[in-house]
Amino acid sequence: MNNRYDAYGGDQYELVGYDEYGQPVYRQVPPQQSPQQPYDPYAQQPYGYDPYATGQQQPVQSYDTYAPYDPYGQTATGDPGAAPAYDPYGQTAVSGQQPRVAEQTAYIPQQSGPAEEEPEQREPEQRDYRTEQFAFVEDPDDDSEDVIDWLNFTENRTERREEAKRRARSRMVALVVVLALVAVGGVGYLWYAGKLPGLSSSDGKGGTTTAAGAQKRDVVVVHLHNTKNGDTATALLVDNATTQQGTTVLLPNSLALTGDDGTTTTLAKSVEDDGSSGTREALDTVLGTRIQGTWRLDTPYLQNLVDLVGNIDIDTNTDVPDPSAKSKGAAPLVNKGESQTLSGKMAVAYATYRGSGEAQNAQLERFGQVMQGVLRKLSSDAGAATITVQTLQQILDPSMTDKDLGTFLAGLADLAKGGDYKTALLPVQDDGTLTAETSASVVKDVLGGTAKSPDQGAAVRVSVQNATGVKDNTEKARVVLLNGGFTFLEGGTAGSARATSEVVYAEAADKENATEVAKTLGLPTSAVTKGKVTTNANVAVILGQDYKPSSS
Repeated sequence: MNNRYDAYGGDQYELVGYDEYGQPVYRQVPPQQSPQQPYDPYAQQPYGYDPYATGQQQPVQSYDTYAPYDPYGQTATGDPGAAPAYDPYGQTAVSGQQPRVAEQTAYIPQQSGPAEEEPEQREPEQRDYRTEQFAFVEDPDDDSEDVIDWLNFTENRTERREEAKRRARSRMVALVVVLALVAVGGVGYLWYAGKLPGLSSSDGKGGTTTAAGAQKRDVVVVHLHNTKNGDTATALLVDNATTQQGTTVLLPNSLALTGDDGTTTTLAKSVEDDGSSGTREALDTVLGTRIQGTWRLDTPYLQNLVDLVGNIDIDTNTDVPDPSAKSKGAAPLVNKGESQTLSGKMAVAYATYRGSGEAQNAQLERFGQVMQGVLRKLSSDAGAATITVQTLQQILDPSMTDKDLGTFLAGLADLAKGGDYKTALLPVQDDGTLTAETSASVVKDVLGGTAKSPDQGAAVRVSVQNATGVKDNTEKARVVLLNGGFTFLEGGTAGSARATSEVVYAEAADKENATEVAKTLGLPTSAVTKGKVTTNANVAVILGQDYKPSSS
């Protein structure tokens, strides 16, 4: 307890607390009775002593020991006789005469130190705050740390935004570069494929195709030889590496070609007389293309090929009788219908069959169906396909080896399995020549060539009128004449049948040709006569009932 005494050992003061401004407050405590208090000349003067006061020393007004401290100068209720409490505003809590200030208040020395906690007090109506009441701390507090964190967050977020913008710009630049490369590549491909509008060639009559030099093609000609009757069927197998498209181009036997001696002949006659090499060169000339090799496929080898690949499935368009059947009423060897499974024997019968009254093109289209069915079943692996070719043990054209043919067929097989394969018939006129209208879609688009048919005057043009009463005889005569190297012209059917045939020529120079036509058709030379013929024919033939077509 902090106590203070007056200089004479009188009343002592006891610290009772601090006021609202942090100043110490004391109260007067009566001194203890002692026999005698020695005089201390150096003792501190009592608080409240006035050395200039005259007369009798006035005692200092003290606080009642039991009067509670009231900062508003009021005493506690319940003790009306208690001394007035200290009022910092110079007022007492009770009414009455106010004493002098020196007597009213005690001297309160300035003393530093922490203020003790005071009980909760009622706030005065007005306060006069002074600077010393506030404490200023220079150390950073939590708020300053929050501000620093916020500044760092703002700075980092700004940096992240800038970085995101830079990445977005980089991605945009990369996207533009990729699109530019794709565009350039696409244009380059179209240029290479010859599909750019400025690089396409048009025939001026609705046909538009790509220049032949702009595409890479491999072409092989295949001749199907029927070993039973000697008939042939020819097709071109085309592998277009640029467009990734495979095609079988069917060539009618009536196609007009130029022979080695410069004379005009037909495809069928060329295969029979000139063989593979001469026919390949003649085809290159008339079609304006380049054939890499020749594949002679006799019917026994075709049968073995179908059996090796494990039969084929095709949509047949007619019933095919069994050639080995002894009676005409026997069940057909091949039934008409979709997805018919054909063995080797059945495939050969279907590929070589030509019904009564049918043109040779009907049989040619069936051969094309069989070839595409074989390619769909053949292995796409070059090695495996080569083994299949070697297993056939056929004698190939000297321009091709087993490996060359196996690799070529494997590429076509891959296209056929992927649905990138088609079959097309080369349109040929009655006289065997080609025109821009009929050959543009095949010669130009598929083969990339240009039709160069022989001059019409180079071959003897024969007009045939059927007066036999048998419709099929027209086609049979046509085949015979084409195979004989003549150009066939359709003369129609006579209104009534006649007994004898007649071969007519108009010019003396054509008499020898008329005689040769009669011999080719199996007619007597007596049937040859001079007369009137159509303007576009050299020889006119009227078939009578004496005409006996060959069994082939």
